[in-house]
Amino acid sequence: MSSLTVSPTYYRDKALKSLGDLTPCSPVLNKLLATLSYEDVSFAQLAEIIEKDTVLAGNVLRLVNSALYGRRGTISSVRHAISLIGLVKLRNTAMTLSLAGMWNRAAAPEGWSSVRFNLHATAVAIWADLVAQRIPVVYPEGAFAAGLLHDVGLLLIVTALPEEFRRIRRRYLDGAGTLEECERDVLGISHAELSAAALAAWNLPEPIQRAVRHQCHPQPQAGAELPLSRLLEVADRVADSEGWTVLDTLQPSQQSAQAILAEIGAGELAPRLLEEFHAEFEPIRSFF
Repeated sequence: MSSLTVSPTYYRDKALKSLGDLTPCSPVLNKLLATLSYEDVSFAQLAEIIEKDTVLAGNVLRLVNSALYGRRGTISSVRHAISLIGLVKLRNTAMTLSLAGMWNRAAAPEGWSSVRFNLHATAVAIWADLVAQRIPVVYPEGAFAAGLLHDVGLLLIVTALPEEFRRIRRRYLDGAGTLEECERDVLGISHAELSAAALAAWNLPEPIQRAVRHQCHPQPQAGAELPLSRLLEVADRVADSEGWTVLDTLQPSQQSAQAILAEIGAGELAPRLLEEFHAEFEPIRSFF
């Protein structure tokens, strides 16, 4: 079927139908995502959710017993792990591990790597979260989730439209434009728009949906707070500049992390942020 005779609505609907194929077997992920709206969720509540997924609980304990936390004894309780890692960090880690398991079920056409996808998503999430802790950002509590989920639309293309993904990739390699432009040429819709539609279907907070939808063309800043979409765009470019691109064919930014961060007034924070990024990112890499 030629892309010239198929409407963007057809591709959108076909891609979104594949969401069911990506849903984890357990309800743990949905419950973790739901806690994004709860500022007062307790250690006990979060531990109870995580403990219901044996694999997830085991990975969380593996993380807390890694060199990152420098423990001499072995931690065997999820609740004890939360007290060491902290509520927000543990929730972010649990989301990452849960989502990674879901992504790995996707098909793998030429040019696609689930491991690369997971590492890119995690890198963007950590960068967005670290920056949101340092400068005023609209809806900072959604920074990590927005980073982690910003490319889910690309995964839907790979899963539901593998032949179209191959054509998009060929067009990009042939120099036909940016990835977004090649997606629009083939599908009439971008992976950012598909990502936002998927997050709407998952009932994630609207500020996260909006940020993901506008990640390629961030909303202008109005006031003292940086738009979440702009933070997401910066975090994506920083991750790419460090070599963590979502596709091996994508050309990473030639700018340094410090130069990119300087665009939002955080250039002087770059050395410290890089150190904190690697401290968080390296232990998680082993899970992929």
